[in-house]
Amino acid sequence: MDNNTICSISTAPGHGAISIIRISGKKSIRIINKLFKAHDKNKLSSKNTKKVILGNIIYKNQSIDEVLVTAFQSPKSYTGEDMVEISCHGSAYIQSKIIQALIDNGCRTAQKGEFTMRAFLNGKLDLSQAEGVANLIASENEQSHKIAMKQMRGGFSDEIKNLRKKFIKFAALIELELDFSQEDVEFANREELLNLIDNIEDKISKLANSFKLGNVIKNGIPITIVGSPNSGKSTLLNQILNEERAIVSNIKGTTRDTIEENIVINGYKFKFIDTAGLRNTQDKIEKIGISKTYKKISESAFILYMIDKTEFNEVETEEEILSIQKKMQYNDSLIVLANKHDLHEQDIFLKTIKNVNIINISAKNGDKIGVILETIMSKVQAWGDVNNQIIIINQRHFESLINTLKSISDIKKGLKQNISGELLSIDIKNCLEYLGQITGEITNDNLLDSIFQDFCIGK
Repeated sequence: MDNNTICSISTAPGHGAISIIRISGKKSIRIINKLFKAHDKNKLSSKNTKKVILGNIIYKNQSIDEVLVTAFQSPKSYTGEDMVEISCHGSAYIQSKIIQALIDNGCRTAQKGEFTMRAFLNGKLDLSQAEGVANLIASENEQSHKIAMKQMRGGFSDEIKNLRKKFIKFAALIELELDFSQEDVEFANREELLNLIDNIEDKISKLANSFKLGNVIKNGIPITIVGSPNSGKSTLLNQILNEERAIVSNIKGTTRDTIEENIVINGYKFKFIDTAGLRNTQDKIEKIGISKTYKKISESAFILYMIDKTEFNEVETEEEILSIQKKMQYNDSLIVLANKHDLHEQDIFLKTIKNVNIINISAKNGDKIGVILETIMSKVQAWGDVNNQIIIINQRHFESLINTLKSISDIKKGLKQNISGELLSIDIKNCLEYLGQITGEITNDNLLDSIFQDFCIGK
């Protein structure tokens, strides 16, 4: 990190009532004093950092805007450095003129995520908390917001740091044995160490397993609607969305491509996907659509498989379910719907097929739509409790946890085989490194660049 004073617009681009411009670095207050004329004639200083001051930005003897200026003294600021925030009117012209004035007086333009990177490097946030800031900005629903807030406040970091402390104590005992290897002294009881490792492994496994829930909450829970042509897939999508989003026709093969729409239910973002009907066909375009259907099946958290009760063939349906199950990502993701109950003269209720319970519905009338959504929600909630547990939503964190679990497996094998403390020490150090990468206790420039390049400028 250089010692330059940086500046950037921190609010979203475009026109608005107000905009906020940030300055951070040793020269922040000195630079703003060259441009800012307070109505009360006072200069900004470290003594009045707790005030919001009204005045004008003057640039080349011209008043650019009447603004509010707030100063923050190091280390009591977001970045840990001296900082200034300028609240100006949201005109793009005003914003650009103020930025230009700041640059002409000694600032440089901030890079992506540089304010948060400085907060990390100055010890205001650890790396996981810094990533939580980005996740909070990107959150689009209640549940992703909850997870990001916990991460930003350090819930995940605290858990990782506690686990790392246990490993450090474990490593210290092994290292002590190595120092006294000639005396053949054992400081670390192998049975106690194995119990400790089992406990740590259990906690890390739970964290890693939570990524299934966290990832889909962050990006939207994908639900693919599949079935034969004219089974009612498009009608069901329209009913769930409560709008005519998909074309409904009695002509088979109408849907050739996927139709995707997002909807928030109980604070969770869902992505419902209507697909081309599954059948044997010689139509090249329809074949492409069916291929896309199977791809979406492999990527989805849940599959709504629709049976047309008016054309039900048990053998063909079972074969189709088997082909779907081979592509599914999760074992418990299939939900079978028997549609057109309103048209079936014999009023037959299908109960199960291939050991999967069936929900009998009428997509046209909207019958049992609530039951479908309740079934989906119950499955989502079975993955984990967003309110009362730590949820992983970051791919980098997940990979570090998986690598930690692999090293733990090596430690357990070593303990059971009574290998030397020197070899055990190597596996323990690997665990410490993987966990340290999550919080930033172990890091490098390439890692930081890859993380902060995804931030917006001004954050």
